[in-house]
Amino acid sequence: MQKYFISLLFIFIFSGCAVGPDYVRPAVDTPTHYKETPKGWKKAEPRDRISRGEWWKIFNDHELNSLENQLNAANQSIAVAAAQYTQARALVDEARAAYFPILSTSATLIRQRQVNGSTSFVSTSAGGTSSAGSAATGNTGSFSNVFTNHVLIFDASWEPDLWGSVRRSVEAGTAGAQASAAQLASVRLLSQATLAQDYFQIRALDRDQKILDDTVYEYQQALQLTQHRYASGVAARSDVIQAQTQLDTARAQAINNKINRAQFEHAAAVLIGEPASTFSILPKPLTAKPPRIPVGVPSELLERRPDVAQAERTAAQANAQIGVAIAAYFPSLTLNATGSVQNRGYSNWFSIPGLSWTLGPQLAETIFDGGLRRATTAAARANYAAMAASYRQTVLTAFQDVEDNLASVRILAQQSIAQENAARHARYALKLMLNQYKAGTVAYSDVITAQTTAFTAEKNAADVMGQRMTATVGLIKALGGCWEAESSL
Repeated sequence: MQKYFISLLFIFIFSGCAVGPDYVRPAVDTPTHYKETPKGWKKAEPRDRISRGEWWKIFNDHELNSLENQLNAANQSIAVAAAQYTQARALVDEARAAYFPILSTSATLIRQRQVNGSTSFVSTSAGGTSSAGSAATGNTGSFSNVFTNHVLIFDASWEPDLWGSVRRSVEAGTAGAQASAAQLASVRLLSQATLAQDYFQIRALDRDQKILDDTVYEYQQALQLTQHRYASGVAARSDVIQAQTQLDTARAQAINNKINRAQFEHAAAVLIGEPASTFSILPKPLTAKPPRIPVGVPSELLERRPDVAQAERTAAQANAQIGVAIAAYFPSLTLNATGSVQNRGYSNWFSIPGLSWTLGPQLAETIFDGGLRRATTAAARANYAAMAASYRQTVLTAFQDVEDNLASVRILAQQSIAQENAARHARYALKLMLNQYKAGTVAYSDVITAQTTAFTAEKNAADVMGQRMTATVGLIKALGGCWEAESSL
């Protein structure tokens, strides 16, 4: 017995060995600052960073807050990702189960009859199977004896993790679960940002609708003016036709604008988990201005972006799989133990004559596998190389995403000022042109040109404001939004 204890001690001492490379995060080049950050842009500080939770509240829109809450509770893409994360955590528990021995038991009931040295029997196991047979002894006679045997068997087997295969499997599973957690955060952030952008698109279209409705009203007034002038004989019939054409065109654009709004409204319904047929958002023209988002430093991006975290954890998972593949080169040791009790009555099951046990190790090694282990290891190494490259590519794409949205926010802010000035000047030019037409110093075609210019400038100014809001949401998403690192599993 002492030899067995010494063997077990030897196993535990050397079970700390785990073959395969230890994981090191793939190196990436991180810039010291964002190129597209405007001069004088406020850097992020701990006390003024946007919330990593309900980040949309920075826009101070109660209806948007309500929609985001509905999305978090009922979005089906988030539900799918959450279920996948739960599954990934269960797979970690499944891998950890290999640390422990396997215990099993079985019970068998054997009915025997002995006649003249021959024994016939019927056995019934706990699983409900039965068998029949006889054992001849070569004796003859009329002796007969019937008895029942009760057998209870216990089996135990354990394969110590000598080469770290189980530990690498648990490591891979843990990294996979963390990658799944990051995927859940990524899906949630993408859904939240998409909903916010759809919402601001709807509000921008509501503003467009107001401009179009106001334009239709103004064109109606212009049409009445030309009709009166035509009736007075101071305007040509062509002026009336041109005014009517301008009015009809504006009405058509106002109708078409409602199509775009309906599509964004339906998209928002899907995001919050409601049928498009029962969901609606009341019109309200966009009046809000985008808040300024502190962007921090680029190194924070690797901690905040869920897609970057997912790619990095996937690389860690692939690295651990190399160790699992290498462990297959080494022999496996299995400790087996079996104990049984057998007697003709339950009450005598645990009497010493009915007890028996076996204990012994089993060492197994694959001698030839046709290159299977070598190919498996090579595939695992190649997979890690691919995941490491994918991680670096994800980081590069993340920096591009931030720079793109920084440029959009900065340039759109400048464009908004220029477009507002253009709209103001166009409205003033139209007012002057109408006065000149009333005075008979210009043709009505000049009025139409001024109307078209004023409408286009007004609508462009509204569109730029909507683009600024969606670009601000895009910047928040690019910076990682609500991502927080998951606790270790």
